[in-house]
Amino acid sequence: MADRMSTRIRYDRIRDNGAISRTRNGHLKRKERNSRDERMNNLIKSGKFPYTPSIQSWISTKLSIPFSQVTEEQVKTLLK
Repeated sequence: MADRMSTRIRYDRIRDNGAISRTRNGHLKRKERNSRDERMNNLIKSGKFPYTPSIQSWISTKLSIPFSQVTEEQVKTLLK
């Protein structure tokens, strides 16, 4: 009986710590995403089509299509 209680307490602690960690990491990720978006926008404005692979990946993620299907006009509208 004591084993079940200690296991239950341990699992409750893991669940609670996980919730705290997800909340904290979520805030950090939001800041990281915003700074990455800003950095990519600046790189796109200073570069020219076609871009480096990291920028291509970011653009295709934002537009939800493969970069091979992306046109220069779509990139310009993404920046607006």
